[in-house]
Amino acid sequence: MNRVKTLMLLATLTALMMWAGEALGGRAGLWFALAVAAAMNLGAYWFSDRIVLRMYRAREVGPAEAPELYGITRDLAMRAGLPVPRMYVIPEDAPNAFATGRDPRHGVVAVTEGLLRLLDRHEVAGVIAHELAHIKHRDTLIMGAAATLAGALSMLANAAMWGSLFGASQSSEEEGSHPLAGLLGVLVAPLAASLVQMSISRTREFLADEAAARYTGRPLSLAGALRKIEAWSRRIPMESGSPATAHLFIHNPFTAEGLAALFHTHPPAEKRIARLEALASGRVRTAA
Repeated sequence: MNRVKTLMLLATLTALMMWAGEALGGRAGLWFALAVAAAMNLGAYWFSDRIVLRMYRAREVGPAEAPELYGITRDLAMRAGLPVPRMYVIPEDAPNAFATGRDPRHGVVAVTEGLLRLLDRHEVAGVIAHELAHIKHRDTLIMGAAATLAGALSMLANAAMWGSLFGASQSSEEEGSHPLAGLLGVLVAPLAASLVQMSISRTREFLADEAAARYTGRPLSLAGALRKIEAWSRRIPMESGSPATAHLFIHNPFTAEGLAALFHTHPPAEKRIARLEALASGRVRTAA
C-alpha cells in the first residue's frame, strides 16, 4: 500500500509541476526549468554521498576499526541480499544514522558515535537494517526524482516573480495566461511541492521499518532504538549538517514545532513504534 501511495505522490508532484509551468510561463518555461533542475539533480545523483559525508565530517571504518559494527552490517547485508556497504562514523553525540549512495553497489551507511554509545547491540542492528532497507529499495533515487520535480517548481516560481518585477510577464499575458493563475503558481506550487516531497519520504520510512523487522527478526529492537533516538535527540542537538539532509536520517535530527512540523520528513516516532509493536505481536504482517 505504501508503494502505491509513493507512486500517487510522485504523480501528484508531476501534475503540480505541469500546472505551474502552464500557468507561469507556458511550455517553453516549463521545459527550460525542468531541464536545469534535472541537470542539477544529476550532479547530486553522482556526488551526493561524498557531499553529505563531508558535511558531517564522517570517517570511513572497516573491520579493524569497528569489528562489531562491521560484523553486524555484514550479517544483515547477507540477509538482505546486498553487498556490504561502506561504513562511516560521524563525530556527533546525538544518536542517529543515515544511508546514501545511488544504488546498492555504491551503498553507504553512516552512524553517529552517540548511536554506538547509547544503543545496545540489537538496537544498533535494527537501525542498520533500516538503513540497508533504504539502500535495497533505492529510496535515495526515489527522493532524488521528487527533488528534481520540486526544484523545477521552485525555479518556475522564482522566474515568474523576477519576470513580473521587470515586466517580463507581459508575453505570458499575451498568450492568455491568467494573472491569478500565475500568482497561485508563485505562492502555492512550491509549498505544495515541498509537502508532497516530504510525504514521499514519510511513506519510505514505514517501508524501511517493515523491512528491518524482517532482516533482524526483532521488530521490538528497532522500536526500542527509535524511542532512545527520539528521547536523546531532544537533549543532544545535531551540531553539524543542514535541515536539507533531514530526510536521510532514521529520525529527523532537526526538530520543529507548530507549522514547521508540516515539513517533517518522517512520520511521528510513536506511530512507527506502534506499527513495529503490532508486527511483533502478529497483528500486522510485513509487506513482501
